Parts: sequence; C-alpha cells; structure tokens
Amino acid sequence: MSRIKLYDTTLRDGTQAEDISFLVQDKVNIAHRLDELGIDYIEGGWPGSNPKDIAFFEAIKDENLDHAKIAAFGSTRRAKVTPAEDNNIQTLLAAEPDVVTIFGKTWDFHVREALRISLEENLELIHDSLAYLKQRVSEVIYDAEHFFDGYKANPEYALKSLQAAADAQVDCIALCDTNGGTLPHEFPAIMKAVKEAISIPLGIHAHNDSECAVANSLTAVDLGAVHVQGTINGFGERCGNANLCSIIPALQLKMGHEMITTQQMAGMRKLSRYVYELANLVPNKHQPYTGNSAFAHKGGVHVSAIQRHPETYEHMRPEKVGNTTRVLVSDLSGRSNILVKAEEFGIPLDSKDPVTLEILEEIKEMENKGYQFEGADASFELLMRRALGKVKSYFQVLAFRVIDTRRSEDTSPISEATVKVRVGGKIEHTAADGNGPVNALDRALRKALESFYPQIGEMNLLDYKVRVLPAGKGTESFTRVLVESGDKESRWGTVGVSENIIDASYHALIDAIQYKLLKDSGE
Repeated sequence: MSRIKLYDTTLRDGTQAEDISFLVQDKVNIAHRLDELGIDYIEGGWPGSNPKDIAFFEAIKDENLDHAKIAAFGSTRRAKVTPAEDNNIQTLLAAEPDVVTIFGKTWDFHVREALRISLEENLELIHDSLAYLKQRVSEVIYDAEHFFDGYKANPEYALKSLQAAADAQVDCIALCDTNGGTLPHEFPAIMKAVKEAISIPLGIHAHNDSECAVANSLTAVDLGAVHVQGTINGFGERCGNANLCSIIPALQLKMGHEMITTQQMAGMRKLSRYVYELANLVPNKHQPYTGNSAFAHKGGVHVSAIQRHPETYEHMRPEKVGNTTRVLVSDLSGRSNILVKAEEFGIPLDSKDPVTLEILEEIKEMENKGYQFEGADASFELLMRRALGKVKSYFQVLAFRVIDTRRSEDTSPISEATVKVRVGGKIEHTAADGNGPVNALDRALRKALESFYPQIGEMNLLDYKVRVLPAGKGTESFTRVLVESGDKESRWGTVGVSENIIDASYHALIDAIQYKLLKDSGE
C-alpha cells in the first residue's frame, strides 16, 4: 500500500477564510506544530501576492524542521510572457522553498472567460511554467484548478491540460474540486479516466461547499490518489477546505494507511485547538474527532451502554486522537450519567443511594427552569456535594447592591457594586467599581473575600455568556448566565438563572468562587 503524502495549506488556503489572519510568527509557530504532527508538505503562502508571505519564507529559512518540506504557491506564467520574464514565477524561485506548487486552468470556461486566451495557449502556459520550474526546483506539484468542473464540462480538454503537466515531468498532479460542488459518487468514473490518460502520481484538493470535502478526499485515496491536501480544522474560503483533522485519522485508523506515529496521532486534538487559538476563534465543539462534543454522551441509555462497552456509541477510542469520553448531565440524564460524573469528581455514590435519585430529579427540575450544566461542571459538582452535605460554608453573602450611574449625556455609565459578606463570625462590607455591573459585582466580591481567602486573587473571569431563554415574556424573560473562570492550574464553568440578569450573574459568580475554594482545599 502506497504511503499517502499529507499536504497542509492552512497557512495559505486557510488564511483565505473569513475572520482568519495569522502574523508571520504565528505562521512559523504553526509550521513547527505541523512538522511535529508528521505533515509532509507545509504550504507557506503565495510569495508573489503579499509582503507577509514573503516575510514568512524568509523567516522559515532560519528554522529547523525535522520532516516537513516547505512549499511555495503560485500560478502559471502570464500569457505573452516567458517564465523567465514572469514576476510570479521568479518570486517563487526567490523564496527558495523546498517545493513549488502552481495552479493552472483545466476548465475551458475559465480559459475563455477568465484568461481570455485560446485553449491551446493555455496548455502552453501550463507546460512551459512547469517545465521551467522543474529544471530549477527539485520537486514541483501541479494543482489542476477546477478540474472536476472542467472534466464534467469538457472531459477531452481537461485531460489535455493534465497531459501538458505530465509532459513537464511534474512530481504530482493534484486534482482540485475548487468550487466544492462535486459529490463522492462522481469520483470513480472521473478518476478512472484520469488514471488511464496519465501515469503521474495523483493528489486531491477538495473544498467543502457541498460538505463533501473529507468524503471526496477519502474516496480519491481509495481510487488511487497518493497525495492529500487540506487544512487544520477545515479552515478555508467560503465553506472551507478538506479538514485534515478528520482525514488523517480516517486514513490511518480506518483505512489502514500508515502515515504518522501513534504518538503524533495522539497530538491531533492539541494541534487543532492550538490553531484555533492562534486564529482567535472559538473551537467548534461539534468537530469530528477533535471537538469537545465528538465523544460526549448525554442520553442515559447511551451512558449506561458506554460504561460496559465504549464501542456501543463511539466509533473509535477518543484517546487515539488525544480526545476523551465526556458524560453530559441534563434533563435527558439517567442514573448512569450521575454515577459517571460522581466518579469523575471523586464523589462516592451508589446507584441504590436515594441521594442519586434526588440529584437526578433536582437536575431535571433545574433544567426545566432554564439551567444548563453541559458547560458548567463546577456548578454540577457543587450541586452533588450539597445534596450529600459535603460542601463547607466558606462564606455567606448577606447583601449586595449594584448601581449604574450616568453622570452626563456624553459619558458612559459608571457601575458600582456594594457587598456585605460574613466569614466565620466576621462581617466585611465593601464596594468596587467595574466595567459594567457584573464586573463591578465580581470585583466587590473578590475584594470582600480576599482578606480571608488570598487564593481568590489567583482567579480570573475568562468568559461570560448570556442567553435570554425563550419564555415569551419579552424583558421579563428568564436569563441564563454561563461563567468560565480559571487559575494557573485549571478552568471551570458555572451557571446561574434568574429573571434578573444581575441575580443570574451573581449565582454563577458565587459558584465560581465556592468551587475555587473547594478545589484548593483538597476536600
């Protein structure tokens, strides 16, 4: 079985996605992580298109990569200009990459309407550019842009365009589904025709506009492709590119193509989240293989089954890609969910214990009121411990008040919170300003409690989400607040629900502080 080459284009195609932009150092850092994963080719950008990509190719020269080759991307020469005179071709060579990848037109419609040259002249552009590069660069890859659309419109010409590349002795021809509209069932006939026409190794470059990019890539490999292009997390223009975080485990763990080590495969989730972080995007929790919800179970029947045999509701062991099984707690929960979570939290609980049923009923009642514990494990752990009478009363809030004051028409409101807390036999009464009422309340609570519990100063409020629950009451609707807090060691989520947004926030903040104190106590 031929080893499949992995070609990552996150740093070029991925950056064409809406809302994504990487600094040069970001791109260098990502390149190192891709190399650690075992990626064969890292496409760094198009040196002729912008200064940032030129800067990347300069910067990457000073870096040591263990395995990956750096590829520079560009286009065929312009019409009426030789490769030696073409600025794009010369800029590619000046970047001094290990590999050059260029694209050319295979769809007669594009040749006539975009390039506005004859079909024969386009074949010359392809051959001349590739032959020129092949004489000067050790490895050249040709991306046959819009190949599948071109083949469906004019198969004879599309194959001629591939032959022009093959005659230049390129190392690989990647067939591109550039508009992302081809479906998996169309591949067999097209791939068969290509393999009969040319003998150059074939690759696949799929876009996700019909949500078939991963399926099309796997199908292409099954039909003989030995080179797969894609991006981490499926980043890319419009609906994205083929997601390597799905393709790599599918090819290796399900289709038997050995490409990276077991240890490298286990780093898949970490790489996925790292790229999300540098892109400043919230990770897609529903992403297959690497998402938080990829192996999360909510229904009681499911949880009961996976306790006996994980394979009953999991298509593979999540640890193979660095993920974990998660059990969610909601109004769909059964006793199994409660017992699994109790074990996770280190709480001794028996299925026959009446407290188990009490917790289950309380969860269902609270979710009926609008609570949600799927992103609030800390609040759920506190709920369980309270039901068992195992939560120490670290403090008691006797009263709080939050005031917003606007002192003139052209200034922003000023928020001030006042709190009165009791710790043991002592009462602390204090106030704090904040950037909004919730921030003021958070600061006031911390200020009041830090003299008793200095470790609260290590806490940070990392995220704050508000959801108005659809009760049909307009401004009187219930509000759910999810708060994510963290310290140098961990992160935890808490939840509060109320008709009053400040009150909902207060309950979430109190749980966050309670959890921090409980966690640090080691009880």
